[in-house]
Amino acid sequence: MAKVEVPEGLWMRCRGCGKMVFRKVFEEALHVCPECGLHYRVNARTRVDQLIDPNTFEEFNAGLVSTDPLKWVDEKPYQDRLRDNRDRSGATEAVITGRAYIKGRAVILAVMDPTFMMGSMGSVVGEKITSAIERATDQNLPLVIVTCSGGARMQEGLVSLLQMAKTSAALARHDDHGGLYITVMTDPTTAGVAASFAFLGDIILAEPGAMIGFAGPRVIWNTVKEELPEGFQTAEFMLERGFVDRIVPRKDLRTEIGRLIDYAGK
Repeated sequence: MAKVEVPEGLWMRCRGCGKMVFRKVFEEALHVCPECGLHYRVNARTRVDQLIDPNTFEEFNAGLVSTDPLKWVDEKPYQDRLRDNRDRSGATEAVITGRAYIKGRAVILAVMDPTFMMGSMGSVVGEKITSAIERATDQNLPLVIVTCSGGARMQEGLVSLLQMAKTSAALARHDDHGGLYITVMTDPTTAGVAASFAFLGDIILAEPGAMIGFAGPRVIWNTVKEELPEGFQTAEFMLERGFVDRIVPRKDLRTEIGRLIDYAGK
């Protein structure tokens, strides 16, 4: 089972407020600090369990795994990096897709996994998301994508960048067929993922405090040496500027998604 971003032990110290929190309380709060409300990153399997009606997830394309089209080597060969991430995270790729029910509403669901190469989008992630979009279109079902990614996967070069156009084109067809697409942006949603399917939702939800944008604050500072506005690229910052429709705490996401599907008549 993939690990979440939480230290081991009966108690944990929140990295947001510094207070000690009883782990059971933390887990019952869906990996949100009950003291300060910090939303911790969770792996894709945990996210699916939090969102769906119990025992309704039917995964597809689980067998797709990345190859090494460029024979890439940086600090280590890409194939070694993939193997290490599979062993550490328990996941085979940075997204899982399937059909499920949320509050009794059938949906096609794609959930990105920050524990696998920081949710980066390579050819397999692009293919799995595109396939999910096309199934939603063909089956006339709402599409829900939970984004959590550092962007395109550099180890696949141009192949990874092509996934931006591929996913966006599939979403255009989904929209042409009158399909509903709900994005749930979590921390972080950045770079090539933000610049493609993440910001194309008919309705864009975000978790509190999530970092959302293209280049991250450190990249911007190191590039142009500009002081950034207070809270730059947080979900709250993006909501104020119209890039996000609503900020929804994790405990309310299931209810909110069900309500939006009903409102859209899907």
